[in-house]
Amino acid sequence: MNALNDSNALPASQAKIAVVTGAGSGIGRAVAVELLRTGWSVALAGRKPETLEETAALVPEAPSLVVRTDVSRPDDVAALFDAARERFGRLDLLFNNAGTFGPGGVPVEELPYEAWQHVVNTNLNGAFLCAQAAYRQMKEQDPQGGRIINNGSISAHTPRPLSVAYTATKHALTGLTKSLSLDGRPYRIACGQIDIGNAATDMTERMQTGALQANGETAVEPVMDVADVARTVRHMAELPLEANVQFATVLATAMPYVGRG
Repeated sequence: MNALNDSNALPASQAKIAVVTGAGSGIGRAVAVELLRTGWSVALAGRKPETLEETAALVPEAPSLVVRTDVSRPDDVAALFDAARERFGRLDLLFNNAGTFGPGGVPVEELPYEAWQHVVNTNLNGAFLCAQAAYRQMKEQDPQGGRIINNGSISAHTPRPLSVAYTATKHALTGLTKSLSLDGRPYRIACGQIDIGNAATDMTERMQTGALQANGETAVEPVMDVADVARTVRHMAELPLEANVQFATVLATAMPYVGRG
């Protein structure tokens, strides 16, 4: 089915432009496909062009652009947003999704500084660089404005054991979201955050075989369909700029998060 004939698709006159980072797999791919199939044009960013091409091929009739991008590199980020502007003319949405968990199960005292730095550079510095580039374009374009959605995590609220680098960056991302939301008000730039718990992706495969719990036990955890995350992001993205979902939490219903497990 052609995306523009989908009953959920945007009318041609309302078609919008998005940049999705980490679009080659997992949540990024699911969100990119959801947007593409419902009338958006999407610039797909990630470190592996071949996986980005696979994402684009899932909705071949929709306008997309593949841009190899390491979000931790300022020059790569600048080139991404320049390419998207040249191809599509404006920017309505950045889904700031690229991230890495880093080495799991490593005690704080044994975590190499290089591993810490890699997670910080990807999850926090990369998110800032992309948000800054999007903010600049949204402020300058006519009509002015747009939306930034940051991919936080349940770990932006409650850490898992032995995940200090990932948890620290996701807490920092919440501060980035709040600051962007406040500073963007005069320019019709809305910023929100989606915190996701146990979407079924490669990153969460270990949840289905056993994940370390706070009490020291290992337990299998429920997961949810990543398509449910994608639909939530699209709902946030398609609100008018006068409305904003500041924080949304989408999680597998029975995962050990609320209460004591």
